[in-house]
Amino acid sequence: MQLMYFTEQPMSAYPADEGLKFGATALMFPNKYFDPVAGSRLYNEYLEHYIYAEEMGIEGFMLNEHHNAPFCMQAKCNIFAAILAAVTKEAKIILLGNPLPLADNPVRLAEELSMIDMISKGRLVSGFVRGGGQEQLAAGVSPAYNRERFQEAHDLIVAAWTREGPFRWEGTHYQHRVVNPWAVPLQKPHPRVWIPGVISPETVVWAAQRGYPYIALNTPIDRTKRIWEIYDNVAAEAGFTGGPDYHGMLKQIHVAETEEKALGLRKSRKPPRLCRVCLRPVEKPSLSPGAGKTTRRFDDHRRHAKAGDRQIADSARRDAARHSRHLGE
Repeated sequence: MQLMYFTEQPMSAYPADEGLKFGATALMFPNKYFDPVAGSRLYNEYLEHYIYAEEMGIEGFMLNEHHNAPFCMQAKCNIFAAILAAVTKEAKIILLGNPLPLADNPVRLAEELSMIDMISKGRLVSGFVRGGGQEQLAAGVSPAYNRERFQEAHDLIVAAWTREGPFRWEGTHYQHRVVNPWAVPLQKPHPRVWIPGVISPETVVWAAQRGYPYIALNTPIDRTKRIWEIYDNVAAEAGFTGGPDYHGMLKQIHVAETEEKALGLRKSRKPPRLCRVCLRPVEKPSLSPGAGKTTRRFDDHRRHAKAGDRQIADSARRDAARHSRHLGE
């Protein structure tokens, strides 16, 4: 098992009372409340957090994207993935992931991911998602063709990664007279593909048929067990053995400097420190040269905080192991 770090990168500097008055903060909440000065500060702070997380022993970063909402500032997960490819050393760069139905040009997406894989020296895990209705409306894409566009975009990306060009693509939703990318992945035949989701049975079956690990996103344990049974049954029909190597789960875990303190905080009304982790065994990442620089202010914080934060990371790892054992029962 390896432990991954995940944050939605929320825009935490908008007036919360305006959101409460509006009644929602997704899709239609006016962007006049977005402060680009605060956004610049937050983007750079989040980057420092990723670098620090790797120093504390986190084995991977999970990145996602959402649109038209302050709960997630990542409008394109590949941008932070490219930055982290250059400024981190060993941690996997895990995309959870690119919403394929929103892709107008899957060939360009294949090129972007290939560049990230090469710059990171093979640390990319390329997750593909279908995305929710909000994302379709934000991008002006009809939700009626969500699954069709997802599957065809996937097939075109894999073809661009693996087929020798030039070749022609004439699909239902995508047509390319020439597919001949001069950016191809370092990993062969292509980067690992994970399929995150909220346990749609059709997507679970589709992932198992292709041997892709399925990552359940903060789903109830009892329902997660059932969909993994579906996955393993389909895997057996496809000719391979499923099991833990193909099961992933994103969970929120309450952590503190010690287990006693974490239990005490849980019983109190104080807000918990939540650590989002992904449980799934993956092989040891390859190395990439050069760690990024961070600000003096954050360096000073790191010198004073390392011991306590390593204890927090260890606490998260223990709690993650408990979840893993529970799922195996």
